[in-house]
Amino acid sequence: MPANSKHLSGPVQRAAKISAGFLGGYFVTNSLFMTLSLWLDQASTMVTLIFGGFIVWAGLMVCAFLFKNGWWACLTYLLVAGVFSLIFYMHQPTI
Repeated sequence: MPANSKHLSGPVQRAAKISAGFLGGYFVTNSLFMTLSLWLDQASTMVTLIFGGFIVWAGLMVCAFLFKNGWWACLTYLLVAGVFSLIFYMHQPTI
């Protein structure tokens, strides 16, 4: 039995959710681990990014489909990645 069409999203919304999950999840994951490297050991944080980053990224890809609107998913991931990046770049040591 096929799904009820009122619960399905259109092709544009589906593309927005896929791109938010794929690209936005990647940017949020990398900016999160970059920010964590400020307070933790940088080498161990980057090694953790190699292994644990995939799990975080996959979780963020799934979470993008929980949004009703794909554009909100894109905006949310962009803002979260922006906040993490801003924290990272504002706390860089000055030489």
